Order: sequence, then structure tokens, then C-alpha cells
Amino acid sequence: MEHIVRLSHLTKNYPEFRLDDIDLEIPRGYVTGLIGPNGAGKTTTIKLIMNLIRPDEGSVEVLGLGHGRHNREIKDRTGYIGEEQYFYEQRSATWTGRFVSHFFTAWDQDRFMQLLDRFGLPPKQRIKKYSKGMKVKLSLAIALSHHPELIILDEPTSGLDPVIRREVIEMLQDLTSVEGNTVLISSHITDDIERIADYVVYMVQGRIPLTASKDELLSNWKRLHFKPDTLTADIISSLELVETQMFGSTGITRRFPEIKDGLETSLSNGNVRIEPVGLDDILIALVKGA
Repeated sequence: MEHIVRLSHLTKNYPEFRLDDIDLEIPRGYVTGLIGPNGAGKTTTIKLIMNLIRPDEGSVEVLGLGHGRHNREIKDRTGYIGEEQYFYEQRSATWTGRFVSHFFTAWDQDRFMQLLDRFGLPPKQRIKKYSKGMKVKLSLAIALSHHPELIILDEPTSGLDPVIRREVIEMLQDLTSVEGNTVLISSHITDDIERIADYVVYMVQGRIPLTASKDELLSNWKRLHFKPDTLTADIISSLELVETQMFGSTGITRRFPEIKDGLETSLSNGNVRIEPVGLDDILIALVKGA
């Protein structure tokens, strides 16, 4: 599989935080979600990919290039939305598009205006009158209007109300599925990632404990509800976050394909019940296990 981003032994030290020896490859042509709690290192990782900060150790390769000699080319071929949206508030979206066009060799003004229309953004209205959700949509229109090979989104829906957040994610999902872009999107809102991502990278306390395709994760991780003394020691040892209650116990396993056959008798006797888990359940298990 071809990779569009490759991080090797990436380390960044701060007084109270350390991004610790990160190795990561982002596959081309897919949507990869970077999930983690606040303060896990997601934004630090993205800033290192974008060369907005420098690593203390390790290397960053984007589009097969290093930032040392190809920083401008990488940014020219990448669409980026940071945590916050900054604009000339007294100017309009139309003016902003013309201004930004000077920074990209493949800027497409027609596409930009089409996206403004699609996102319902008044092109001549001053940006100071835009809501936060409208500013996120404007950032997305800018990020997509120079035909980038890679789109990087850092917490793009943070602070948006659920309706606007869902709208932004669905717009992004539609655009990426039709055009086959490579996207790296970070979020602590797992619902957003679960809707759009093909691959998932978990980040906890500056490290990456788990990365896999979304389908593989949801297939491997399950929640078991079981009656006491009905499971074998091997199955019990595979469980995490085990809680014992009055009428039984629950736990999460990341090894469901391995233990599935051993559950047949308990399933047929009604001694165990299996439930799917979401990406948020996996995150909680990883955080509590950290």
C-alpha cells in the first residue's frame, strides 16, 4: 500500500508533555482518523506534519518529500485546516479567495465559488458576520480549492453544535468519497471519525497504542455480558474493563475472533451475550489501560 505521510521515530519534548518516538504511515487514497483525548498529542503531531513546529528527533516525510528542501511544494499540494479559523474579518469570502489564490499554483477560483454556493456561504458578506460553523465551511472551501493531494483537518468540528457538526462531516464525507482524496482528520469526537474514516489511529499520552482499519477494529473488539464462572480462564484473561454487577459481569475484548469458538457453549446456554462496541469504547479502554 502506498503511503502519503510517513513519520519515523518522531519525538517532541515540552515541559509537561512528550510526543514519544512516533512511527506512523498514512495510506494514500483513504480517510485516516486520529483519535485521542484532549492533550494526547494530536495537534502536536499534525503541526509536525505541516512543519509548523520542528521535531526534537525523528523525521517527517509528506508526499514522498522532506520539509527541508520541499516545504513550499508540500504546502502547495496540501489542504490544511487548523484548530482555529483566522480570517480578515472585514473582508468577504470572495476577497479571501482571491487573496489566498496567490499562495497556490493550482488555485481554482471557479471551484471555490462553487463550494461557497454548495456550503450556503454568502460570498459578498463580511466574514465577521459568519458563524463559527460558516467559518469552518469557508476553511474547508479554501482547503479544497487548489486540488490538494492531501487534506489535513485538526479538530475541524470542535465547538460546533451537533447539527452543524453533522453537516460538516457529511459534506466532507461526500466530497472525499466522490473524489478519492487522502484525508487525515483528528478529533476527540469519535462519532465524527466513525462516520468518515477508513483507518483509525489512537493516540494516548503522546504515544500510538493502536492503529488499524476501522472495520478490523470493530470486528476485533466486542463487549461481553456473562454470568459468573461460565467463561474459561483464557477468555477471562482477554477481557478489559471488567465490571461485576448483581446479575452478572461485563468486559471488553480486543481478541474476539480468537475467542469466538470458545464462546459457543456459553452462547447456546444463554450464559453470555455479545455486543458491538464503538470507537469511543475502544478509546476509553486504551486510556484506562494506559
